Amino acid sequence: MANRTELVLETMRPDPVWDPAAHKEVVEMLSDPALHFSVWGADWCGDCRSRLPKLGAALAAAEVPPERLSVYPVTKQSDGSKAGPEVDTYGIELIPTVVIERAGAEVARVVEDAPESLAAALADQLRS
Repeated sequence: MANRTELVLETMRPDPVWDPAAHKEVVEMLSDPALHFSVWGADWCGDCRSRLPKLGAALAAAEVPPERLSVYPVTKQSDGSKAGPEVDTYGIELIPTVVIERAGAEVARVVEDAPESLAAALADQLRS
């Protein structure tokens, strides 16, 4: 999988008020060096603007290096469908979408909305 960090979205800039100490268990789950994170989003998307900065902060706290993080900007087509890198491969229909893989196999996915933060929802899936 190609590393796409050169396409970092503004919305992935870590939220400066997100407190890693308050989310210690989430940070621990996301810090597994075997995990690769793929994030689809857009700076024009309200859900992305509200959710991705907290995810960015969680990934920074977990010290996820650039080689384990692929960020893919998405555009919206006139019919509402999404277009962008790897959109078809991963079946991306809504954003933000975050996929975690281990050894090339998908182990967690959160699409658009989560009852808790994206990072916490991903950590819950990794836990189970």
